[in-house]
Amino acid sequence: MSREPAVTARPTPAVLARVDVAPDAIHTAAPTLRIHQLTASYGERVAVRDVSLECAPGRVTAIIGPSGCGKSSLLRCVNRLHESVVDARVSGAVHLDGRDVYAHDVDPVEIRRRIGFVSQRPTPFPMMSIRDNVVAGLRAATPRLDARALDACVERTLRRVGLWDEVARRLDDDPASLSGGQQQRLCLARALAPEPRLLLLDEPTASLDPLSTQRVEELVYTLRGDVTVLIVTHNLQQAARVSDTTAFMLDGELIEAARTRALFTTPADARTEAYITGRFG
Repeated sequence: MSREPAVTARPTPAVLARVDVAPDAIHTAAPTLRIHQLTASYGERVAVRDVSLECAPGRVTAIIGPSGCGKSSLLRCVNRLHESVVDARVSGAVHLDGRDVYAHDVDPVEIRRRIGFVSQRPTPFPMMSIRDNVVAGLRAATPRLDARALDACVERTLRRVGLWDEVARRLDDDPASLSGGQQQRLCLARALAPEPRLLLLDEPTASLDPLSTQRVEELVYTLRGDVTVLIVTHNLQQAARVSDTTAFMLDGELIEAARTRALFTTPADARTEAYITGRFG
């Protein structure tokens, strides 16, 4: 397929509604996440092909692309969930704060404690109260925390995701009693409670109503500066609203990655332009 420079794309105003809100300063700090020449497969099917990508500390990076292009597989490689699938293979390197998470002396469980993960559908832990869901990961990482510290974490984290006022009197309830949007914010609280270095979001609003989607997007936007976020989304407007950098994937390859406004207005590859202007996908 052609790789000539693209004609300037013309996204709708909605796409660019909030793309300029992030500071434009160039950040020279070492990236929190560095993916280098990563290839991942399931049996004979290659899902991710030779992808290299960096995520700056405290910034939001969005990955866009059509269904089946390898976005979610790339995300699962970062926290080593990919290898839990039969016949899955990975080559290349994934560095978190300079350390290769696939090094022989690295414990995958320890890596997953440092990387928060939220999937498409809300997944509160069954047989646990709302309170216990929030601190489940924190208890695993630091089992000696006393009840007062845990209670403080519950309130602090639920306030952070905008859920405290809605559940403060229901902390001992089953999370199944919450709405879908509330459950997803609870999952976000659970992921944030151990204060991860990196937060992975795999289509976190795919199953939510517009109001719940807005609340999750606002949370993601406010996390910048505190947590490095890598979010997979089909929603171009969402990528524009919440991210500092956007990466476009197609057929397992990373076609290009750039500051979000630049990618949406002056993409470097004709395939990126075709996707963001709706000619395929």
